[in-house]
Amino acid sequence: MKSSIASLSVLVLTGSALSIAAQTAKPAAAPHRAATAHKAVSSESALGGCVTLPKLSEKIPALPAGSPCAKPLYTITKRSDISLDYASPMLSPALREALDVKPITISLVYIDTKIGTGELALPNKWYTVHYTGYLPDGTKFDSSVDRGEPISFPYGQHRVIQGWDTGFEGMHVGGKRRLFVPYPLAYGDQGHPPVIPAKAELIFDVELVAQSDDQPKPKAAPAPKMEEKPATPATNGAAPTAKPETK
Repeated sequence: MKSSIASLSVLVLTGSALSIAAQTAKPAAAPHRAATAHKAVSSESALGGCVTLPKLSEKIPALPAGSPCAKPLYTITKRSDISLDYASPMLSPALREALDVKPITISLVYIDTKIGTGELALPNKWYTVHYTGYLPDGTKFDSSVDRGEPISFPYGQHRVIQGWDTGFEGMHVGGKRRLFVPYPLAYGDQGHPPVIPAKAELIFDVELVAQSDDQPKPKAAPAPKMEEKPATPATNGAAPTAKPETK
């Protein structure tokens, strides 16, 4: 994807503005397997039950018929190390709110759209992944599928956003999943302007193409083709005839 939005490319990896989701610009790293979604979840969903999702933009492809319900991969509560113990009456409401940081409960939500038949995804492996990322309004901000080239990253090594660094748990190679990544597990309060707005939830359709112990080698560039001179209409490829001499 060659547009200014597409050049964002994880999301994600080094060398592009975002490239996965998602992958070099990211909030402070969190321990592997600790992450989540920014909206409060019910006790049922916290126990692994189905999650009710907001209506998605029609620009985002519908899931295959028969797909299971959305479930939290995990739910956590994030608490600040700072609490407001006293506030003078002179303190403005805005400053009071900024200082009085409340805990938030968030979940990383997923839907498995295809169960892979390959080996189980393991930690500390290099994952090769195809993905397409959307904003809630349906904007497609990046896609390895459109570029025709998957990306590779070391899972759990904080080289991608937290939602990716923990979001492939339980998958098998060949599997496909839709991830709903809350902003604390994506690009945080600031986003990644101009493509990712502040506090933006991200939606990814991902496919685990392969996993390996070592970083996959990039594909060799194709050898340049030898240019052949096209036959001219006059000769049609045949050897030119001698021109008659002029006197």
